[in-house]
Amino acid sequence: MAIFPQTRTAPPPSAAVRRPAALRHFGPNWYATVMGTAIVASAGVALPVHVPGLRVACALVWVLSAVLLAAVLAARAGHWAAHRDQARAHLLDPAVAPFYGCLSMALLAVGGSGMVVGRDVIGHQAALTLDVVLFTAGTLTGLAAAVAVPYLMIVRHRPEPGTASPVWLLPVVAPMVSAALGPLLVPELPEGQWREALLLACYAMFGMSLLATLVILPLVFARLVHRGPLPLVLTPTLFLVLGPLGQSTTAVNALADVAPGAIRAPYASALGAFAVLYGVPVMGFALLWLALSAGLVVRAVRGGMTFAMTWWGFTFPVGTCVTGAAGLARHTGLAAFGWLAAALYVLLVAAWAVAAARTLRGLLGGALLAPPQGAAPVTTGAV
Repeated sequence: MAIFPQTRTAPPPSAAVRRPAALRHFGPNWYATVMGTAIVASAGVALPVHVPGLRVACALVWVLSAVLLAAVLAARAGHWAAHRDQARAHLLDPAVAPFYGCLSMALLAVGGSGMVVGRDVIGHQAALTLDVVLFTAGTLTGLAAAVAVPYLMIVRHRPEPGTASPVWLLPVVAPMVSAALGPLLVPELPEGQWREALLLACYAMFGMSLLATLVILPLVFARLVHRGPLPLVLTPTLFLVLGPLGQSTTAVNALADVAPGAIRAPYASALGAFAVLYGVPVMGFALLWLALSAGLVVRAVRGGMTFAMTWWGFTFPVGTCVTGAAGLARHTGLAAFGWLAAALYVLLVAAWAVAAARTLRGLLGGALLAPPQGAAPVTTGAV
């Protein structure tokens, strides 16, 4: 008699165990799905060429990115609540900790995309309010990650010489995303001190991220030259190098757009010239790195590379090159930059479609939430 009521009122033991366990290996790398989706929307409306129906499609993609952000934030909160030991282990794992920079970039990407295309869905005032909240939260978390993750690398991780990874760029590139999206809020501030303060703060974050990138990038290239190609599952992370390159080009062009209303004339015109003088050479290097990375990815595919969450590295970094090329098209008037932006956008959409489809398949099948096997990093989730 006592056993029967218990079997009716208690939840199934297997379900009670399975639900918390499903989030145990839900790492911060999942924010890349949000970033990669939001950039499809914002890059699409930045194109200097007109495509019928593209803006409507981008608005729908932005809605999807906002839903994804809410879902991933909830899942990560559940991860920290139910698996705090694993969350701490992620922070102490040099392969996982850099992905904490993705939280900042996911918040910033959805907020910024909301200002350029999400307003078509929710209105300008709601989009502005959302962007202020997400930009503030994203910038603060990005600055924290840019300090905390390198600190952990020095004090706790202590990686071996010659093991530098493009993933190391993730926490330090987050302030560059703030620098690129901050200009959306500059015209919304009162004229005078407030506008100039935000403008120069964005330039400060631009410099912070750029100089940190210039420190890390030689380590990454030296690792490739001296130790050969990355492991197959990590090969897509080579595309992460495009992030600071494309995003910095986007930043200087976006800041030049709003400079005339925020800072005195001599500086405003100089910042417009700087956008071109900086952006064109950096875009050239980005195309060089894109070609090199694509060649190594083709080699990895021939070697048996299968899908992993690292494939999301094909999305956001390429999207920043789209917005960077579009900015150069505005400031130079060259049609070539417009067509470059369009070609890169086609690549972005194709990469996003493949990554999204394979992620959904792996999520439904459970492979992406399964414990890592062997020596594979916990962030890969290969299927």
